[in-house]
Amino acid sequence: MGYSGKLKLKQEAIKLRENGFSVKTIQRKLQVSMSSVSLWVRDVKLTQEQIRKLYLNKRTGALRGCIVAAMNKTKKREESTIRLVEEGKKEVGNVSRRDRFIAGVLMYFSEGSKTGHSVVFSNSDYRAIEFMASWFREFCNVPEEKFRCYLYIHDNLDEANAKKFWSRIMNLPLTQFRKSYIVKNNPKRFRKAKNINGVLRISISDVNLHRKIMGWIEGIFDPF
Repeated sequence: MGYSGKLKLKQEAIKLRENGFSVKTIQRKLQVSMSSVSLWVRDVKLTQEQIRKLYLNKRTGALRGCIVAAMNKTKKREESTIRLVEEGKKEVGNVSRRDRFIAGVLMYFSEGSKTGHSVVFSNSDYRAIEFMASWFREFCNVPEEKFRCYLYIHDNLDEANAKKFWSRIMNLPLTQFRKSYIVKNNPKRFRKAKNINGVLRISISDVNLHRKIMGWIEGIFDPF
């Protein structure tokens, strides 16, 4: 490129810079080196408004890049979660009656009362309560009238709605729910997950059933 060609590019660069374009944008438009553009426009004084816009554009570009990267990361994590959940379900396969029996014994071992004379199971996850209610009916032959339910809930939550929720899960009338245990809410205490329906405790007054369940537990763990 001759001298006149370079001079023309320099003049165009200066004009673009005076209009508030960034050095990188000028370099891209004129297809010359960054060093040439920097040299040509070094004496051009930008207004405060032009400087502000350049700064915001730079910040916006960086922010956009961060947002896109975060979205891509979230999407990959969600896809990985879905894939692993599906793999886990396939690995479990069909659940037999004996599988359900053993699962119930282990759930009781984990969340049930091992002392006293009553069978007691507590949980905040409706799936655990639903499963164990069915388990007590199927494997323990518990009559419907022997179920007693107790709700543990914070005082800033709706006790009546929570009882209705658990009544549907348990498939039991509200008459079989006893007085709730109301816990005073501490607004200063951060709780990662709020159980809007509280914790449900299933109670079955049957010392012989309690002893039998303890025997089932021993039968599983004795070999170890």
